[in-house]
Amino acid sequence: MKRVVSFGEIMLRLSPPGQERLFQSPELRTYFGGSEANVAVSLAHFGVRSEYVTRLPANPIGDAALGALRAEGVGVDSILRGGSRLGIYFVESGFDVRPPRVVYDRAPSAFSQLDPAAIDWRSLLRGADWLHLSGITPALGDAPARAAQDAATAARALGVTVSLDLNYRPALWTGREPAPLIRPLAAASDVIIGNPGSVEVVLGIRVDDASSGGPKLDVIAERVHAKLGCRQVAITHREALSSSEHGWRAALFDADGKKAHFSRRYQVRVVDRVGGGDSFAAALIFASLTGRPSADAIAFATAASALKLTIPGDFNRVSVEEVDRLLQSSS
Repeated sequence: MKRVVSFGEIMLRLSPPGQERLFQSPELRTYFGGSEANVAVSLAHFGVRSEYVTRLPANPIGDAALGALRAEGVGVDSILRGGSRLGIYFVESGFDVRPPRVVYDRAPSAFSQLDPAAIDWRSLLRGADWLHLSGITPALGDAPARAAQDAATAARALGVTVSLDLNYRPALWTGREPAPLIRPLAAASDVIIGNPGSVEVVLGIRVDDASSGGPKLDVIAERVHAKLGCRQVAITHREALSSSEHGWRAALFDADGKKAHFSRRYQVRVVDRVGGGDSFAAALIFASLTGRPSADAIAFATAASALKLTIPGDFNRVSVEEVDRLLQSSS
């Protein structure tokens, strides 16, 4: 069985029911989520040996997060305990012309105060097939940034494939430039995943303002490859037709074949937009690890993430069979 290690912060999410506004009623629904944790959960549902590395407070909230990961089949043996609190974020889903809203309450979280020296990456990654990181982690402080770079360095030394989802979140970078911290991670990665906006801001790569057909995803992917020399570049594009209806498509450039492959475009009535990009990353990792050709891999990843948009919460609880069924029905 293939083994994937993901590293990042898991948080407690609080959302009002349905399309209510925050605190419109006294009820808030609880979920756990976070970019890399979402990837780990999706991979576990695909039957991959999925392990997650983070730091959780040694209190009942940290225990609940640990239990949520275990319940989804994620390996938690390498999770550190310590610190005083788990980060929180509030999500108001929005509806139709009303946009979604996210409010972070995550500092100073247990993860942001981790000790990079407490993680023995060479030992932890020995025998792994893949390491997944995201651009959110360097935004959370010097210690997480160093730990992520240490992880990428160890993975490269061991021949473990490294993927990086650029995951640019403007709210986490107020007053700071993301490029100096994320670009070294990108340079150490075999697979880069991002959208046109993150590519432009984080990597400094020009993204042409395209016509009504939208951005040229293949051109953007080829430019990322030309700059970084990575093996694969996946570019996703979300068309927010409204808060409750999205267009979703992607392209994958493969350096081996020197060719870009395109997914079909899905138009989805959205139940929950959170985790869509993470489910794409997880499905792309799974498809690559199981030997699906690039054209099939991008089709599988886009279909999996389209399905996620129909599921409440951060986690994508779909199986390989369900994704393949969608692909067959839309072919």
